[in-house]
Amino acid sequence: MHRRSRRTLQLAAATTLLVTGLTACNAAAKNDASGTAKSGGKSFTLVTPDGVGQNEFLKLAVDGVKAAAEAHDGTQKVYQSTDTSSQQQNVQAAVDAEPDVIVLVGFEFADVVAQQAKAHPEQQFLIVDACTTKTYRNVSCAVFREHEGVYLAGAEAGLLSRSGKVGAVDVLDTPQFRRYSDPFAAGAKEVAAKTSASTRFVGGQSPFDDSARAKEQANSLLAKGYDQIMAAAAAGNYGVFEAAKAKGAYAYGVDVNQCVAAPGTVVDNVIKRTDVAVRKGIDQVLGGKAGTTVSYGLKEGGISLTGLEDGVATSKCVIAQHKDVLKKVTALRDRIVAGELKVDDPAAE
Repeated sequence: MHRRSRRTLQLAAATTLLVTGLTACNAAAKNDASGTAKSGGKSFTLVTPDGVGQNEFLKLAVDGVKAAAEAHDGTQKVYQSTDTSSQQQNVQAAVDAEPDVIVLVGFEFADVVAQQAKAHPEQQFLIVDACTTKTYRNVSCAVFREHEGVYLAGAEAGLLSRSGKVGAVDVLDTPQFRRYSDPFAAGAKEVAAKTSASTRFVGGQSPFDDSARAKEQANSLLAKGYDQIMAAAAAGNYGVFEAAKAKGAYAYGVDVNQCVAAPGTVVDNVIKRTDVAVRKGIDQVLGGKAGTTVSYGLKEGGISLTGLEDGVATSKCVIAQHKDVLKKVTALRDRIVAGELKVDDPAAE
């Protein structure tokens, strides 16, 4: 949910640091360089679609490129963008610097990377959370199996629901976005077979940024007795949280820990470990496996729940109070990782 994670966090973090063009490059070089590479060391450049600031999704990507630089005795730079123009400028600046690998996070970079990859066949690119339409030998992609984490969140909802009704507020009614709603229902029914499930879609002119409309959709579920709601509405998630809090119901966040936005209301979050995707993606490129798309799920550590990560006790997530539920969800995760349980992917062809 690359676009959703960033749009959501932009609203939550009003103090996010935004830099553009050359300013971004200078700031990155000054504040985010890892030092002089040792003999034979590698160099990596990360280009973000938005300012990093307090955006946990992008901060993890920064952690990933720093970890890769340390592992390969190399250096790293981070170029932060604010809009389409600065994104293109930063990608060009990264290409001009000729690092070993240029890492980019988000669908915003698909077209410009396709152009640069064709013009610079010797330059290696790694796109995280998206991919180019056409395959290039010098473009690697890291995508996520979000549906696996959503399934586990659904299991939590099924175990915690008092009404036996769980719902979801999703951005759009498409296979890709249904990854955040259909598996939620499936997970709930896995642990409580009689659970009823329903999904409402934001839609409209601004489906990714309509908190009021998302809140309305959540209220339509709450009015019918749904007490556990998956919030997959981008910036609209906060509208879902507000609706759930007012009714004494519970919600689930995405991509990063959103429990801090509504303590006592958000149960857990489906986490995308962009740091894992960046670090492992760079390793694969350097290992001679460039030009491929790698999927990261529970098994690879690319998808998780806040409740299954270290620090859950201080996460402000409701799930921290339900160790018995976490124990059952951990068992489900282990079955998925072992290949004993397959979660259907709504976006699968």
